[in-house]
Amino acid sequence: MITTPITLDLLRGALDLEQTARGVLPHRLPTWARAQYDDSQMAMVDSQPSGVRLVFRTSATAIELDTLPTKRDYTGAPPRPDGVYDVLVDGRLHTQLTAASGDVITIDLATGATETREGRPQTLRVTGLSAAPETVEIWLPHDETTELVALRTDAAVEPVPASRRTWLHHGSSISHGSNAAHPTGTWPALVAAQSGVELVNLGFGGSAYLQPFIARTIRDTPADLISLKLGINIVNSDSLRLRSFTPGVHGFLDTIRDGHPDTPLLVVSPILCPIHEDTPGPTGWDLAALAAGELRFTATGNPDEVPAGKLTLSVIRAELARIVTQRALTDPNLHYLDGRELYGEADNLAHPLLDDLHPDAATHELLATRFTHHAFGPKGPFTQ
Repeated sequence: MITTPITLDLLRGALDLEQTARGVLPHRLPTWARAQYDDSQMAMVDSQPSGVRLVFRTSATAIELDTLPTKRDYTGAPPRPDGVYDVLVDGRLHTQLTAASGDVITIDLATGATETREGRPQTLRVTGLSAAPETVEIWLPHDETTELVALRTDAAVEPVPASRRTWLHHGSSISHGSNAAHPTGTWPALVAAQSGVELVNLGFGGSAYLQPFIARTIRDTPADLISLKLGINIVNSDSLRLRSFTPGVHGFLDTIRDGHPDTPLLVVSPILCPIHEDTPGPTGWDLAALAAGELRFTATGNPDEVPAGKLTLSVIRAELARIVTQRALTDPNLHYLDGRELYGEADNLAHPLLDDLHPDAATHELLATRFTHHAFGPKGPFTQ
């Protein structure tokens, strides 16, 4: 078997590659950005490789990937399933693999206490490949921090230059892929497959707050198409008021436009989330559900404070629509999509949010189909 060093030229969707004591760790934010925000949640979701995949051309009939995932175990909650590795050959799903071993972080949701237990790498084997040259993509688990230890093949591999348009998407946990069953089943990955574009997914679970370092990262990352799904995490965290939200959105867009002055840019407001439509945050754990072994969320804010500037999803949608309408007068490549066009009241009746906040795997498919229609359809902002 030939061992090939894992470098950024074999990875797509990653903006940085950290050398660790055991291998390399893909990151979706550059080093300088991570240094500006010492936050455990951001560190976790940045290192969860949603949309990150190894891509190479090879005549190998067998591939081995040594990987070291980080599992999360929530005290009192059902065990989380192991992350899935989707292996595509010439664009078609060839097999799906999981790594049962790895590091484990145990999290007590009631106290916030954590405990880490170190594990060992596991070798994933891909067989049944032909000896003809093929393009292999190994999509890493979208919701497990994943160190890559070694890549071995029985024939040489070479990088595959990207030849399609690059779509960069930023959002929160739904864009990250919460409750999707596998990495090519997140709605952004499904959109990329349906639309024939290369995905850079900057969806960060619980961490989309209009941070300037994310705007600068988007500004500096090559992209042909950009979309921003904004708002839900700001309500979840109760981190801004209307008076600060408005200039925050303008500043975020201004920074992106410094590097992408004419790139088609689609601003998407939150999908329907009944607990926060008219009730502000912060979002809290539903302790009664947690006692019963379920992970559910609840809104803890006071609707009476909305006139004083507290944010709800209804307020955020109206303000985003107003901002984009205003800016589009001088920026014809700026567009707006109401998130309820992707998932609205009728959809919530048919496919209620699993934990009152996140969609299930089937709803990711619904979101993808509708986003593809709106963004890449005949009159969409991303139509060539």
